[in-house]
Order: sequence, then structure tokens, then C-alpha cells
Amino acid sequence: MTSTLLKKHSFDTVFDSQKVFRLLLEAMANPTRIVHINEYANKLHGEFPVFLALAMTLLDNEVCFCAYGNQLLSDEIASLTLAKREGIDSADFIFVRDPGDIKTVIENGKSGTLSDPHKSATVFIVNGDEPNLWATFFGPGIDGRKTIRTSRTVRDAIVIRDAQGYEYPQGIDLVFVSGKGELTAVPRLTRMEVE
Repeated sequence: MTSTLLKKHSFDTVFDSQKVFRLLLEAMANPTRIVHINEYANKLHGEFPVFLALAMTLLDNEVCFCAYGNQLLSDEIASLTLAKREGIDSADFIFVRDPGDIKTVIENGKSGTLSDPHKSATVFIVNGDEPNLWATFFGPGIDGRKTIRTSRTVRDAIVIRDAQGYEYPQGIDLVFVSGKGELTAVPRLTRMEVE
């Protein structure tokens, strides 16, 4: 018998997934709004429970994912969801733990086509930085312009994404998550100006 106690997940694949999905939709519909999914992520154990809660909510055997640069996380997601693993150039959902990987992921992630813009990637990025930069956001879901404090990780990811010069309505949706279960979305049509 090993000295390590294996913990059983208590995340409900129906009810908890529905709650996480609603919160994710709230974040996507209201860019820069912070929602909290920690209550549900705490029911999972592993490499990064917040990512696992999102994976359990969004992934199944009909979609593919990439846990970029993290084999353990990739194995956990595949085991929990039965979703297919793909490279960053064809994955529907990409999970990024290391902010140093953001440039590679965004530059190579799929951005949809003019006729099928929804066939783009959603990139989930760990955001552990302090919000110490001012930025103004505007676009669908924001009434006028919204100036808030944001982190270097968020700013850098959006700058890299905007540098890709996607043709409307193509692009990549960005979702930033913290270890505390805070989730903020910056959809593909949301724009940012740094103060």
C-alpha cells in the first residue's frame, strides 16, 4: 500500500458542468468581467484543477485539445474527458500554463475562416500576474469603453493576438484563469488600448 492517498473527484459532470458553463458564458458575454469557478474546480484534483473544471465542461470525444508543454495536464484531461489530443495548429481548446508559451500558441492557433469563424481556437491562459497596468477595452459586450487595471500576461496576450491581423470576424478567443478560480474572457472581437 502506498503512502499517497488517492483522492476521488467529486465534480458532477452534469450539474457542476452546467454551472461552470453558465459562468464561462457570462464571462464571454461581458468581456473583462471576473467570474469565479473555484467552488467547482475544488472538486477536482490534479495538475491544475481550474483547467480540469473547464475541460470537464467543454471537452468530449467530438472536440480536440492541446495542453501545450504540459504532458501531465494533457494526460489528466484526456483521461477525464476522452477528448482527442492535437497540436496547437488544429486544437479547438488550448490550455497554457506557462506565459512564456503565449506567443507560440497564439501565432499558431487556428483562427477560423471567413465562412466558419467559429472554427477557431479558444485559448485558456494561466494569469498569475498582479493587475498593475491600465488598459481600455471596447467591443461587443462592453458598453462604450471600459478602463480597468490588468496584468502584463493579459496585455501581452492581446497585443500578440492583435498583431496577427485577423480578417473580421476571424480570431482567437482568450480566457485568463487564476489559481484561485478567477476567470476573465477577452473574446476575439474585443479590442484593447494600453494607457
